[in-house]
Amino acid sequence: MARLFGLLLIVAGLLYPFAVYYGMEHLSPRLFALLLGGLWLARALSQWQQPGSRWMAAAALSFCLLLGLSGEAALLRWYPVLLSALLLSIFGLSLKFGPPLIERLARLHEPELPEVAVRYTRTVTQIWAGFFLFNGLATAALTLWAPLSWWTLYTGLISYGLIGLLFAGEWLVRQRVRRKG
Repeated sequence: MARLFGLLLIVAGLLYPFAVYYGMEHLSPRLFALLLGGLWLARALSQWQQPGSRWMAAAALSFCLLLGLSGEAALLRWYPVLLSALLLSIFGLSLKFGPPLIERLARLHEPELPEVAVRYTRTVTQIWAGFFLFNGLATAALTLWAPLSWWTLYTGLISYGLIGLLFAGEWLVRQRVRRKG
């Protein structure tokens, strides 16, 4: 059940910019708050024991509560900024308090990582943190100063393309590092 809610949140996240583009003229922000809040609440209840899930859910649910109470359509554009901030926090805090997030993920497949891999995973975690900082700032700037169409283009297509490029680039570099190691 937890995976289903996680998958629904991912799908909602992918469709969110387009729903906002359409919905700002046709749907109540309270409807967005209700739908997003329901997904986050279901995810929180199903993943209560996972590290970080409580504060992430609390932040997202607080946003949904603010959106629902205010009914302010302009707040809809801030949700991707919140997600970038949450992801930046996860990656950044893992660098400070360790082990870095990418190292944790790598150890799921290879529990005994060589030192070169540990250093590499730290660097990759730093790169992802930098990406989410950039993405959050870019999305905030578009929210504040750009037309809705530009915001939708960036949050609905360009940012996902950048994520894909980062995944592909990291995979290529990892293959090269493995061959050397």
